[in-house]
Amino acid sequence: MRVILTGGSGMIGEALTRRLLAGGHEVVILTRNPSRVQGLPPGASAAQWDARSATGWGHLAEDAGIINLAGENISGGRWTPEMKDRMRDSRLDAGRAVVEAIEASARKPRVLVQASAVGYYGSRGNEALNEDSAPGGDFLARLCVAWEASTAPVEVMGVRRAVIRTAPLLSTDDGALPRMMMPFRFFIGGKLASGRQWFPWIHVEDHVAAICYLLENETARGPFNLVSPKSITNAQFARALGRAMHRPSAVPVPALALRVLYGELGDSLLESQRVIPQKLLDAGFEFRFADIEDALRDLLA
Repeated sequence: MRVILTGGSGMIGEALTRRLLAGGHEVVILTRNPSRVQGLPPGASAAQWDARSATGWGHLAEDAGIINLAGENISGGRWTPEMKDRMRDSRLDAGRAVVEAIEASARKPRVLVQASAVGYYGSRGNEALNEDSAPGGDFLARLCVAWEASTAPVEVMGVRRAVIRTAPLLSTDDGALPRMMMPFRFFIGGKLASGRQWFPWIHVEDHVAAICYLLENETARGPFNLVSPKSITNAQFARALGRAMHRPSAVPVPALALRVLYGELGDSLLESQRVIPQKLLDAGFEFRFADIEDALRDLLA
């Protein structure tokens, strides 16, 4: 199957491309500047898009699979009003572009995998959250609701759609983990604030495997939580990271410091989300790295 990947030029896109090619798929990465996507392996190519419309690439969607990951990085800096606008507009524009391409397709795509995040649920304390749980009410939750809704019209067109509510990814290549490791390198690592807040996470390999599983599983529809099935608190994560790095985890980061440094983004780092991947487990998906100790040992070995 031809698989079209939006937002595919980063770390996740590279890992997905490798796995999709290994599974016998053809991969087309949509990018604003194809000349910057160098060294693609056989079976992968780049196509130009403006991230707002189907112009120049829509014909590729016929009888294909689409994985829509496009959107401004939410951890790229303080959430100023301008940053919030970019976060929202980039996601909704990409969603509209995908819908436009599918509307114009004579032979509809086989499946759309639509990105979202566990931020959908907001901060919920100790409440166990599955895919049927209601959304939260903060900015990130509202953003996720709108992000998911941006491609909902394709279901009326008969296209199977799976929505992936992803936890923070653990990878040493990019994302949250290298930032979280930094204070531990200097022996000043520890939990965030009280550390009692639940910390959802997923190993990058399980994340990529789950996306491919949903892409290929013809019964997979609706939202899926992409998160480890073994829930841990932030304090438990900090202790596990300290052990993996052979460093102490005794220096907590005060909540006030996070808010001063990062503003509303800092508040999001303190959210408590006990998210359960119920639908993935019910579908028979097997996590390779369900335990945080095993995941960090694999990543930091």
